[in-house]
Amino acid sequence: MAGNLVAATLKGGLFTRVVGRRLLFFQEISSTMDEAARQAAAGTEEGTVVVAENQTAGRGRQGRDWVSRQGNLYLSVVFRPSPHALPFVTILSAVATVRAIRKTTGLEPRIKWPNDIQLDGRKVAGILVESAVQGGVVAYAIAGIGINVNLETDHVRDIAGFATALNAAAGRPVAREEVLRQLLQELDALYLQTAQGGSPLAEWRGLLDTLGQWVRAYSGNETHMGHAEDVDGLGNLLLRLEDGRRITLTAGDVTLHGLER
Repeated sequence: MAGNLVAATLKGGLFTRVVGRRLLFFQEISSTMDEAARQAAAGTEEGTVVVAENQTAGRGRQGRDWVSRQGNLYLSVVFRPSPHALPFVTILSAVATVRAIRKTTGLEPRIKWPNDIQLDGRKVAGILVESAVQGGVVAYAIAGIGINVNLETDHVRDIAGFATALNAAAGRPVAREEVLRQLLQELDALYLQTAQGGSPLAEWRGLLDTLGQWVRAYSGNETHMGHAEDVDGLGNLLLRLEDGRRITLTAGDVTLHGLER
């Protein structure tokens, strides 16, 4: 059985103001998202982090399952954002993940819109944000982050060929507690900056590999083919269709179909 990842992280010091005020660790849980939402609904303080060694029902975006095996990072963070900060929770989570990977491994991740973290075109981390509305206002938002650290992706049928892990990409063992500590500190810094009126949008935009490319975009039951021109002030994708019309996609998935810059 693996040791307590949170204890190992705290042993090295955690220097945050909001994120990590309370840390909960589970050897096995259905989903860190579900537990974080339960904690949030019960009134837990902002910045509570739920970390799990294994998830039996981990999930990603668009209702997909998330492969959750021992040796990786699975966590969810409770935020109680202002109306200004709420639209940026997904964006700041992606930027924080990129920063943490870069600083602990020396690797240079990129982002596939809206929030797939990739290394050399292969997914290494994913982000899922869910919020709850009570009395007409957002009561809380949960940011779930999964990072493949020691996952032998080629041996997992559902993700073989398009996913990777930090150990494989770095060519050496990567200490999960170092990645987790750095991730929580980056989340804290970016969230505080955003709460004070700042925006992580410019840094996030600069990390997007999707812009300037022809893509096939899937949004709900619709599929669009076009040129990913830019993102707007909330991170929505501005897509120029083949017939010349420009549409705005607020959510969805994209697949790349060649470079055009």
